[in-house]
Amino acid sequence: MTVSDPPGRRQHARSRGPRGAKVGHEKAFWLIAFAYMINLAFTAVPAPLWTIYQQQDGFSTFMITVVFTAYSVGVIISLFLVGHISDWHGRRRVLLIGVLTEAASAVMALASSSLAVLLVTRLVVGFGIGMVTATATAFLIELHHRARPGASRRRADVVATAANIGGLAIGPLIGGLLAEYVGRPLQIPYLLFLFLLLASAAGVHFSPETVDGAPARRAYRPQRVSVPRAMRPTFFAAAAATFAAFAAFGLFTSLGPGFIAGTLHHPSRTLAGLAAFMVFGAAAVTQIALPGVTPKKLLGHGLVLMPLGLVAVTVGVWQAQLPVFLAGGVVTGGGAGMLFKGSVSTVLGMAEADTRSETLAGLFLSAYAGLSVPVLGIGIATRYVSAEVALIGFTALLIALCLGGSRQLVGAGRTAAVAEPVPGTAAEGAADA
Repeated sequence: MTVSDPPGRRQHARSRGPRGAKVGHEKAFWLIAFAYMINLAFTAVPAPLWTIYQQQDGFSTFMITVVFTAYSVGVIISLFLVGHISDWHGRRRVLLIGVLTEAASAVMALASSSLAVLLVTRLVVGFGIGMVTATATAFLIELHHRARPGASRRRADVVATAANIGGLAIGPLIGGLLAEYVGRPLQIPYLLFLFLLLASAAGVHFSPETVDGAPARRAYRPQRVSVPRAMRPTFFAAAAATFAAFAAFGLFTSLGPGFIAGTLHHPSRTLAGLAAFMVFGAAAVTQIALPGVTPKKLLGHGLVLMPLGLVAVTVGVWQAQLPVFLAGGVVTGGGAGMLFKGSVSTVLGMAEADTRSETLAGLFLSAYAGLSVPVLGIGIATRYVSAEVALIGFTALLIALCLGGSRQLVGAGRTAAVAEPVPGTAAEGAADA
């Protein structure tokens, strides 16, 4: 998912990478895909580890949600302050800085598990991943065009989506397996990913640049956010749906493992990682396997499936039924994936070319607010009511958001054309998110 600048903001090198590149465009394409996947996986590794932090350091459910929120804050800051500068300073340079930032956060996590260090670590993780996600998709598409001139962009789209959401899926699974079967569960996962992050940084370093190394000097400005007046009703409906979709993802990567270990009485760390893997895996499948489905159908199915899945998750928690909880998670993930993809396609189809970047910036602001605010709300609520009661409020809120904008959103999806993204714009990364 990227927030980048409008077309015409950068110049491309024709085919020759800058001095220092050691591999061709085809091999570089796969090196960047690997780096993208590893970085996204690293951000999700702690999901099955939160219960260990709670047991070892006495963190409350509220503090876990605060730590989780720090990540989203870091992403938002990065996306709006530095996520777009690769258009000016080059994909390779900005992506390398992002990957090394992730590696630095892995060192911080290895150094201490104290609350203060963990908060700063997750903030740094978010800041780094904002640079990575804002750069890697455009880099992949540009490398694909250089390696296969005139070919369809379909391969780049699929690989970018698989690396993004696939990384989010495998991160918790790897973290859970290592925590379950290898000693030092709060060190070994970070140590492994530190090695993988450094390896991916090497791959980025030896890849050819796809942006002219001498862009015209321009004054820095943060990424703008704006929504044309005529499309505001549709945009706000899409923003509400996106907020709800990311809130559902946030539930499974923050408090989901706690529900599994506590209320559902299954303390297996592998199972905690598997649950997150299933949710993100379902989202990845719906986005990759449904390339030609219209925004209207994506939104219609998503607006039905995600609420049904959330109800099943809530019932599973209240009835202490793990199969119902996991099945609800899969349905929720699939519905959220369709809802987000349909929302992005609808916004892209209605926005003018010169405002797409600013409009999508607003949509991603809603997305990452959804990733953190409702989960933090559950954390606050658990200080006064049980986690099970707080989950009912969470589910009711997300269902209300889906229902509130459903008529406006599906109506817009019926008429919106799916815009063909212009290389290097925000549309490029978002159309496949």
